[in-house]
Amino acid sequence: MNIITSSTVVVPERISRYGLFICLMAALAGLLFGLDIGVISGALPFIAKQFALNDHVQEWIVSSMMVGAAIGALGAGWLSWSLGRRRTLALSAFMFIVGALWSGFALNPKQLIAARLLLGLAVGVASFSAPLYLSEIAPRRMRGAMISAYQLMITVGILSAFLSNIGLSYVADWRWMLGVIAIPAALFLLGVLALPDSPRWLLQRNRADEAEAILQRIYDDSNDVAAEMREVMTQNAQPKQGWGLLRKNSNFRRSVMLGVVLQTFQQLTGINVVMYYAPRIFALAGFSTHEQELWATVIVGLVNVIATFGAIALVDRWGRKPILYAGCAVMALGMTALALFLSAGMTDVTSRLWAVGTLLLFIAGFAMSAGPLVWILCSEIQPQQGRDFGIAVSTLVNWTANMIVAATFLSLLSWFGQVDTFLFYAFLNVAFGVVVFFYVPETRGVSLERIGKNLMAGKRLRDLGELD
Repeated sequence: MNIITSSTVVVPERISRYGLFICLMAALAGLLFGLDIGVISGALPFIAKQFALNDHVQEWIVSSMMVGAAIGALGAGWLSWSLGRRRTLALSAFMFIVGALWSGFALNPKQLIAARLLLGLAVGVASFSAPLYLSEIAPRRMRGAMISAYQLMITVGILSAFLSNIGLSYVADWRWMLGVIAIPAALFLLGVLALPDSPRWLLQRNRADEAEAILQRIYDDSNDVAAEMREVMTQNAQPKQGWGLLRKNSNFRRSVMLGVVLQTFQQLTGINVVMYYAPRIFALAGFSTHEQELWATVIVGLVNVIATFGAIALVDRWGRKPILYAGCAVMALGMTALALFLSAGMTDVTSRLWAVGTLLLFIAGFAMSAGPLVWILCSEIQPQQGRDFGIAVSTLVNWTANMIVAATFLSLLSWFGQVDTFLFYAFLNVAFGVVVFFYVPETRGVSLERIGKNLMAGKRLRDLGELD
């Protein structure tokens, strides 16, 4: 067992198979998230053709999910606090099922937009609840890897959607592309019903016996259970607050603002431009048929999955900040190179392959860094008494920024041209790296309680991970 003498905290390192099952099942919320992100890129051309849609309506079909996600994230904090993390995840699974079926049976673009709005509500609730649940139930030595597993499931979902799009594209059936998501959503609902409540949430409800029983099943060592109970109960002695804490406490305002900035920059990297409009981007690169564009998109999804394994393997070894530095540099390089290739024109197969390569470089940079690490950091930096509120605000901002990016990309291409648009995203990735240097703390191996204590003591944001 590892002892950190400077803070006299016993660090739990051993987790049972039951604990691993809990974490991995909660991470499957990301699978549904990824399926809904990935499926629309393949279905959109068929939808546009059937209903003769212009670019503006297509943007709204894509971005309506983000509107719903922003609303869902706004209400997820209250739901998670009132119902508990597990029941909130179950509610999101039910909304996934209804939204997917409604999308598949939509009779016109308005119904489709409404159905994707409901799916967005499910995504917003799940994207808040799953990382929060994982941050509260995973041992600190595995917290980064477990929350990264949530991001991995997003990438697996995106890849699965791309492969599904390939198969169904030969019959041009967008209804099946959208409706088939109801099947994994139903399986996820069954799995969530088998999960326990978060021990931290139970302790906040003065249900210590239930919390201890769950921790005994998660950890193999009774000393780890006792240490975890002592530390969490100390923090839970402070009253739960949200708006009130934000108004009166400048330190809490700092952590909320950092979460907002991180989630904004995650979207401004340009990742969802690639995911939502991948076939359109490959068409710009000279791929002539829809099947070619879809197969190129599958390669994007595969790289996304593989690179995320890198984050899982390294985030609790190297730390958060080194990986973010590397990712920002790689993403900026990929976007710049893609802009240059588009500027030069791609008249042969070799130049088109190079363009695909630069896009894959960008995807790899995001999947190993900003994709999982922003969710990890946003679940770590908020103090216990304001955690639900702080994560809800940052998740709301994530989906608001996501919506703006999705709703403006085709217009940016029209106004500024493809080269300047991608150069703009390259610049934003450089700016992201600067923000990481000055404001982001290194939280590897540090308890949530210690991070919260440092924040409320007034330490600089970049020093929140210090152990004294």
